[in-house]
Amino acid sequence: MSKMEVKTSLLDNMIGVGDMVLLEPLSEDSFIENLKKRFDHNEIYTYIGSVVISMNPYRSLPIYTPDKVEEYRNRNFYELSPHIYALADEAYRSLRDQDKDQCILITGESGAGKTEASKLVMSYVAAVCGKGQEVNKVKEQLLQSNPVLEAFGNAKTVRNDNSSRFGKYMDIEFDFKGDPLGGVISNYLLEKSRVVKQPRGERNFHIFYQLLSGASEDTLRKLKLERDFSKYNYLSLDSAAVNGLDDSANFRTVRNAMQIVGFMEDEVQSVLELVAAVLKLGNIEFKPESRVNGLDESRVKDKNDLKEMCELLGIEQGVLERAFSFRTVEAKQEKVSTTLNVAQAYYARDALAKNLYSRLFSWLVNRINESIKAQTKTRKKVMGVLDIYGFEIFEDNSFEQFIINYCNEKLQQIFIELTLREEQEEYIREGIEWTHIEYFNNAVICDLIENNTNGILAMLDEECLRPGTVTDDTFLDKLNTVCAEHPHFESRLSKSSKFLNDHSLPHCCFRIQHYAGKVLYRVEGFMDKNNDLLYRDLSQAMWKANHSLMKVLFPEGNPSKVNLKRPPTAGFQFRASVGTLMRNLQTKNPNYIRCIKPNDKKAAHIFTEALVCHQVRYLGLMENVRVRRAGYAFRQPYEPCLERYKMLCKQTWPHWRGPARDGVEVLLKDLQIPVEEYSYGRSKIFIRNPRTLFTLEEVRKQRLQDLATLIQKIYRGWKCRTHFLLMKKSQVTVAAWYRRYAQQKRYQQVKSSAIVVQSFIRGWRARKILRELKYQKRCKEAVTTIAAFWHGTQVRREYRKFFRANAGRKIYEFTMQRIMQKYFLDLKKTMPSMSPIDKSWPARPYLFLEDTHEELRRIFHLWRCKKYRSQFTEQKKAIFEEKLEASEMFKDRKALYPSSVSQPFKGDYLEISKNPKYQKLGSLVEEKIILADTVNKVNRANGKGAPRLFLLTKNSLILADQKSGQIKSNVPLDDIGSVSVSSQSDGFFALRLKEGSAAAAKGDFLLSSERLIEIVTKLHRTAASTAGRSQIRVDITDEFLVQFKQDKVCVKFVPGGPRNGNSATCKRKNNRLLEVSVPSP
Repeated sequence: MSKMEVKTSLLDNMIGVGDMVLLEPLSEDSFIENLKKRFDHNEIYTYIGSVVISMNPYRSLPIYTPDKVEEYRNRNFYELSPHIYALADEAYRSLRDQDKDQCILITGESGAGKTEASKLVMSYVAAVCGKGQEVNKVKEQLLQSNPVLEAFGNAKTVRNDNSSRFGKYMDIEFDFKGDPLGGVISNYLLEKSRVVKQPRGERNFHIFYQLLSGASEDTLRKLKLERDFSKYNYLSLDSAAVNGLDDSANFRTVRNAMQIVGFMEDEVQSVLELVAAVLKLGNIEFKPESRVNGLDESRVKDKNDLKEMCELLGIEQGVLERAFSFRTVEAKQEKVSTTLNVAQAYYARDALAKNLYSRLFSWLVNRINESIKAQTKTRKKVMGVLDIYGFEIFEDNSFEQFIINYCNEKLQQIFIELTLREEQEEYIREGIEWTHIEYFNNAVICDLIENNTNGILAMLDEECLRPGTVTDDTFLDKLNTVCAEHPHFESRLSKSSKFLNDHSLPHCCFRIQHYAGKVLYRVEGFMDKNNDLLYRDLSQAMWKANHSLMKVLFPEGNPSKVNLKRPPTAGFQFRASVGTLMRNLQTKNPNYIRCIKPNDKKAAHIFTEALVCHQVRYLGLMENVRVRRAGYAFRQPYEPCLERYKMLCKQTWPHWRGPARDGVEVLLKDLQIPVEEYSYGRSKIFIRNPRTLFTLEEVRKQRLQDLATLIQKIYRGWKCRTHFLLMKKSQVTVAAWYRRYAQQKRYQQVKSSAIVVQSFIRGWRARKILRELKYQKRCKEAVTTIAAFWHGTQVRREYRKFFRANAGRKIYEFTMQRIMQKYFLDLKKTMPSMSPIDKSWPARPYLFLEDTHEELRRIFHLWRCKKYRSQFTEQKKAIFEEKLEASEMFKDRKALYPSSVSQPFKGDYLEISKNPKYQKLGSLVEEKIILADTVNKVNRANGKGAPRLFLLTKNSLILADQKSGQIKSNVPLDDIGSVSVSSQSDGFFALRLKEGSAAAAKGDFLLSSERLIEIVTKLHRTAASTAGRSQIRVDITDEFLVQFKQDKVCVKFVPGGPRNGNSATCKRKNNRLLEVSVPSP
């Protein structure tokens, strides 16, 4: 079987009709019914010749897997069932192999799946083209440009949760091998009015919600934003959350995509700042204010949002505030400044927001183009992908729908022209006579819209430029005057209107008969939207901003390059863009994808016939089928045609040895098909009527059944004959094996019987010998037992007299041994913990063990104390020794002592060596510092304290100024005689100096400190640690004398009430008495 015979075809296992050209009979009802039948069986793609109709399934289907990509790779367009991959493969192979530039035109209304279709085309091309590090990088950048543009250009509408609100055309450039080099993206008519106002049930552009949902708290703080959508006037709240859309995850996807495409981090931050500025701009509100001259002007209500926006963009707040309140008009050498009322201020604010966002979007497209453009200058092959709005007919149609429908008229015009041209070229190429095809030419509608003299766009521009009072009504009056005679234009006053008394045609509207049907346009807003006017004051204010993108986005704001010429209108710009696009498309080989939305509920498995019928009409699909069928409905190369139908003729079945065309001629002649039903081309057979093709299919189907029956018959005969021979051979084999088995079984039985007899004889002999051996063993055992009993009797008789004499003492020793053993084992199980403070001990079991029990308790306590002390480091031992010495001095004598027990003695609280503040003081003290703390030195004159640094070394005590670090007193420890403290909870202590010492001339020191216990303990311990030095005595009394120079002052401690606070206070009572009031505990 040849390779061609195993291939499937478009006509095999067909649900409905895969190619509408073959639909019979052809009518609108049969067309819709065929689409519905295929849609119900998950067949969402259908052909009209080389045009693909794509139905949006509103769910995921398993038809886009890598296996599907390989299945359609390098296959003929009609070889497999209809699929978007077939069209993408055909376009890519034509570009690669035939060096023809391609364009793929994707059209349909919002929600029909245009964006997804463009993604599928790009992903297929990326999958089948070459590999390599540089190629993969280019492919990844081209694919990742989609999430960025979707975030900034798509929004949720009532018809589509991810509706593209701009038109996109991407030229993908390839080298001679078919590997992608780069691309160029063009965008058309971003719906910037959505920035400031959204219809009910719809959202603003995705990026606003993604930023607020997915940005980190730090990013939002830098952008001066909050997560709450309700804080921003430009965001609609009724559809802020969309099922199936994770704005937070999508924001991370967009950030990653921007990084892959090539955006720098500062560029991403700049873009987010502009997005935040647009949100802030929507929160700016105005209030009316009357001037002295009676003119109305506006002022900003709350300037906080204005301030934050100016900070984001780097604009002086006053400059922008003035631009919202005044408008400057320049004419030649004159400047006239006028005030703006509240309505004009809001218009200026919204115009700035729309322009800022739309220019940012254009900058994004240009920035992406810089990253993905081809780096080489060699000649390149180009594949264009056009994803643009479909024809729109709403209840309320305005300027945007007019522009979109104009673009679709142009696309329909080029579609008809290119389709007819393609048909004519194929006929000429195949040598078939070309006959003229009658079709509706919509050039008259395009001329009505775009004519430079009296076209609707030209008159709209003329009205915008005309001086004097210009309104939407004056524009409609002009249309009624100029277009009154046009057959495709209707209004209340036009002569072609037949509905002068019909209220469905209001005074403020006009109707155009488009190729897809009549559309009623409301002229309200046409002038403003076409002008797209941004006041020069706002442009200049934006240009003055310090933001990195402002001068790029608003070049007209440069004061040195003021252009008094009026900027081109939106209609003029779009007409020029469409003209460029049409010229670009005419240079390429077209491929069409017509997207259809099956229902308005965005739900799977629902097919609304009226909605689909409406789309079929305005997409012109019936006209497309008629153009395709006007000549020959079906054409196919000779080789696959002969392979498919060769079984219908004896001369061609099973193999045809000559040229394929000769075989097809023999085949058709043998089938007696009328000559007028087909024509022979150079490489293809052309069949005029679909009925002829279906007749061939029916005959082929019947012939296949006959061939299947013949094959079954031959197969069954072969199978039965083979089975008989196998059974005969098997019977001989089985018989031989059975005879062998029977002989082996008989031999085994004889052998088994002999073995049984032998075993019985051997058993009898063994049992006989065993009985004899057992008898001999019993005789020996009996003799041994009798002898043992006799010897035992003799021994007991001799030992009895000795046992009776010592039995009591032995029993006592044994009993005591068992009691002591049990005592120690029980004590081992109930031993207390190893903590020295654990005073528990097991109870004494016996009275006679009381001394032993207490001695063991004492020994155990000493042992665990020794174990506990062995774990101490030298430093820890010193700390405990200090604590022990403090306990000996102050326990039960000083009320402050209990609070110091839990506080470790740190010593150097000031960290003299580390603190740069005391670096100079540390250099003056040569000895090691044992204690460093801040104390208060009590002044005898008023009893108030002055902070001093208290330093204790091995040989001296130093008092220094806390701020300057200057040493005030340096007292040798040998000069200190005693320390006096009270018994209460205060921190006062007196250093009593020895009489006659050098330091005694200035008198004693009265100090106070929260760490009194530690200071006195370390002072006493340091003095006692030096050999030959007398110890410092510690006196604890509530009244003692202190020598201040020549006078002695009594320091008396008295208990104080709650009003004295929590700390002790010292007051001078007279020249000889200082009273310290200590609060009650």
